[in-house]
Amino acid sequence: MTTHRLGKYLTAAAAALLLLATAPGAVAATVESPGGPTVPGVAPVAETWQPPLSTRGRYIVDAAGNRFRLKSANWDGAQGSWTGSGSAADPADHHAGQDSYGIPLGLDRAPLPQLLGDFHRLGINSIRLPFSNEMLHGTTPVPDAAVTANPQLRGRTPLQVYDAVVAALTRDGFAVILNNHTNTSRWCCGIDGNERWNSGQSTQQWADDWVFMARRYAGDPGVVGADLYNEVRRDVLDDPNWGRGDAHDWYAAAQLAADRILTEADPDLLIVIEGINWTGLPVDGLPHGRPTLTPARTLSHTLVAAHKLVYSAHFYGYTGPQHSGATGIGETHDARYQDLTRDQLYQTLDDEALFVAEEGSQHFTAPVWISEFGIGASETGTAARTWFGNITDYFADHDADFAYWPLVGWEGHDDWSLLRYDTAGNRYGILDQADWRGTAWNRLMTAPTRTGPVAAVPSWRMLATDHGDHVQSLRVRAGGDWDSGAYKAACPDGQRLTGLGHSDGRGLCTDVTTGDLRASGDAQTVVTDERYVPAGGDWASGYTKFQCPQGNFLIGYSRRGGRTSAALCVPARISLGGTGRTVWFDRSDNRPADAAGGDFANGDYKGQCADDEYAAGIAFTTRLGAGPGPAALLCRSLN
Repeated sequence: MTTHRLGKYLTAAAAALLLLATAPGAVAATVESPGGPTVPGVAPVAETWQPPLSTRGRYIVDAAGNRFRLKSANWDGAQGSWTGSGSAADPADHHAGQDSYGIPLGLDRAPLPQLLGDFHRLGINSIRLPFSNEMLHGTTPVPDAAVTANPQLRGRTPLQVYDAVVAALTRDGFAVILNNHTNTSRWCCGIDGNERWNSGQSTQQWADDWVFMARRYAGDPGVVGADLYNEVRRDVLDDPNWGRGDAHDWYAAAQLAADRILTEADPDLLIVIEGINWTGLPVDGLPHGRPTLTPARTLSHTLVAAHKLVYSAHFYGYTGPQHSGATGIGETHDARYQDLTRDQLYQTLDDEALFVAEEGSQHFTAPVWISEFGIGASETGTAARTWFGNITDYFADHDADFAYWPLVGWEGHDDWSLLRYDTAGNRYGILDQADWRGTAWNRLMTAPTRTGPVAAVPSWRMLATDHGDHVQSLRVRAGGDWDSGAYKAACPDGQRLTGLGHSDGRGLCTDVTTGDLRASGDAQTVVTDERYVPAGGDWASGYTKFQCPQGNFLIGYSRRGGRTSAALCVPARISLGGTGRTVWFDRSDNRPADAAGGDFANGDYKGQCADDEYAAGIAFTTRLGAGPGPAALLCRSLN
């Protein structure tokens, strides 16, 4: 969001061809070029992992179910480096005097094998690779000067160079996460035309570009994630929001892009959704601040692949919870993160982002990747240096996933980079003994971390029909529109409906106790009347009851306005119990005392079945003066 950070976006067609030389399966990270000092105590990574990646609770795991901690760095450049003023042809008018030519930095100074070997020496296992939408559509080859140390890349467009970088990284064992950092190839992140995913372009075009990118690298198992957009923030006139349903709704845009990527391009990718980076005007006395992931506590994402969601956030010492990071114009009297005590910083990190990972068994529970943090090697300020030690201690102590910003820079230009190269290809930076950041980096890279198998854990996911459909079951989608004209919701495949809100259209899904309860096949029943309520089985007298057929359970619902329109039921793979109870929630909350899942319908009355129950029916009333939304659930024993 500020002058020291960047993001990344991906594109690749040549990668698929280059990867034909790499057998699919386990990816082993090896160091190809020995020599050169390492940070004391940090051994080159020698990590074997099996793509694709997915999530189990707060952890990212590989295909074998083993923990894969994102120990990453940002290799920036492909998102653009021009600052927006002066001449784009003059390096002095690029960030830190570095003209990236729209490709990853350093390819003019060091051969790819040398760069990759140095990356391994840092101990990282993954790369966040920024790109711009403009890069995807460019047809002009990069100048020869941009790839002086890698002449094999001469004559290629920025996208084709990006392809080659992706292929080289994944062949060498690194996991690559594509990051859409900017729309235009201009340095991020202020008022620069890149504030939102749809600044200067439509949401449709943005999502189309993502489908293009995901398809481009779908044949490369080392490309493991799609980081949808970098530091969504206010422009001159308008704020982004999380859930209002308008053109600035980041929650809805991310949901749309995620669904399209997973259904049209590559179902194996992790979907990384960053919180909102800034809203309001940075003026004392006016509302402003950094929401980050706080909105996810009451409105979280549910993807068609329930175990592909990763949330992310950025933290820099010179910014703050209500501080833009500016000096002079745009500077307020709010505290910066580096002004906070260690305890205050830790609490703030929890409150703004890490609660998502730390508070397990919630509808929002997911891994959190701090995908940008960093500081300069020439920093002398006590507060800034203390902040860096504190935040790296936090990541070490909490076993957090992280990505340092940036990875590569030019010697004498950007001293924030972990590695800097001069025009002769000589390396400087954190691998040198004199770099003060090495102590904190060493602790971060060598602190105890969870490894090995991570057991599957129950999950809970929210459904929200606030502004339209939320049908997250691919099996249901394949059956077409099951209640035309109504707002419809359905749990992701593998989960069942277990809770409903009374008036806000929210629902809660889970796989607790049984895992995937649905039988094979595509059978489903749309219930719009009381035909399945047996004689003598009136479990909600005086109320209209949509009850599933015997042996079926609820996975979805629909509504027209506030009125329940239909219940969606599917057959179970096991024999279901018939004993049940009525859970009323039209006048109060009625969730089990030990209920997991969290507050999935914030501010609304809600009801929820117990972990050893399934929902078999929805009751509501159309009486004049009564709320027409769901009033009760029929909860039955699973066995």
